[in-house]
Amino acid sequence: MKLTRRQLIQSATAAAAATALPQRMWAQSTVQAGDITLDTLSDGNLVLPKSFAFGETTPAGADDVFAKYGITGDTMTPDCNVTLLRSGDRTILFDVGSGQEFMPSAGKLLDAFDALGVDIYDVTDVVFTHAHPDHLWGVRDDFGDLMFPDAAYHMGRTEWDYWTDENTVSTIDEGRVTFAVGAKNRLEMLAEQINLFEDDQEILPGVLSRLTPGHTPGHMAFEVQMGSENIMIVGDSIVNHHIAFEHPTWLAGSDQDPELGVQTRVGLLDQLSASQTRLIGFHLPNGGLGRAERRGDGFVFVGEDA
Repeated sequence: MKLTRRQLIQSATAAAAATALPQRMWAQSTVQAGDITLDTLSDGNLVLPKSFAFGETTPAGADDVFAKYGITGDTMTPDCNVTLLRSGDRTILFDVGSGQEFMPSAGKLLDAFDALGVDIYDVTDVVFTHAHPDHLWGVRDDFGDLMFPDAAYHMGRTEWDYWTDENTVSTIDEGRVTFAVGAKNRLEMLAEQINLFEDDQEILPGVLSRLTPGHTPGHMAFEVQMGSENIMIVGDSIVNHHIAFEHPTWLAGSDQDPELGVQTRVGLLDQLSASQTRLIGFHLPNGGLGRAERRGDGFVFVGEDA
């Protein structure tokens, strides 16, 4: 029997999933508005040291916050939520997960596609929040080809220019060199078909860009119109459901420009909590869908069950 390229990819993904620890369910949240459907699909999870949240200096009281959210060991296992929007004749994927070359606990998007009954050839558009591995590296399959061959690709111009600049690899801090090399290699595959956009632009029908820098130089969030409401896909501009909400002014070690990241994060949380706009965070729990509510000097994430 001759296996198709799609079957080979599925087999490779299944084999990787079988060896990934811990085994996880593919969380999914769904929002429906008329003929528009928005789903969050799990790409698995990351496994990171707790120190990754802050870098070299951990603020006093951080361990108490971690313990409050059940993070008592030395590691964190943040979820990875990829958003899928189906509207009219468009199937739009926001970020593509990490693929098979980043962490064995991530790169599970094809399993989530299968659970939802979506095929890689159904995807008409891929929109990137930014070019970190867990958001970009899944653009390439195990054969080195584009995972979504029939899609158009969209990225903010500032983000594109930064990661495709040949000087970035030599000027970025040492711990992110792999990120830079991986981003440049993959973005070069898209050079002939990328659509670049600016802040506050309707990049696709009902999808508005929102520049949210700090985590990366050109990080973008997106406001998606769902009938009478908007939902904001925040990517990694709000990177977790504990420290980032309760202490948004603390510097985040995962942000390339931590001080700018604070400005962006506080501004977003102020806006989202005041308007009670629903949000989707790439690393927030149980599908990543919920709301921000103000509590004292900080905020809390109120999630919706997946």
